[in-house]
Amino acid sequence: MSAITLLDGSLKLSIYYDVMDKEFDDDICLCFQEDCPEDEKVLGANEVNIYITPEQAALIVLALNRAMEARKRDSQASDS
Repeated sequence: MSAITLLDGSLKLSIYYDVMDKEFDDDICLCFQEDCPEDEKVLGANEVNIYITPEQAALIVLALNRAMEARKRDSQASDS
């Protein structure tokens, strides 16, 4: 599983289906791992796992796509 690197590499996000939790509705894991000094941590832990449902995952994808489209429109308007 590959991770998405955020905040100059100090925060990594892995997203995966957790087969060990398949009996639960929220079996998609957002795993945040922080590798930075304690006083710089955003989440206050080395690793934070947030489990979401497929429906919540779809809503996150939709919101991200909307944000990307808004940025694209703004960027194109700035270039004109």
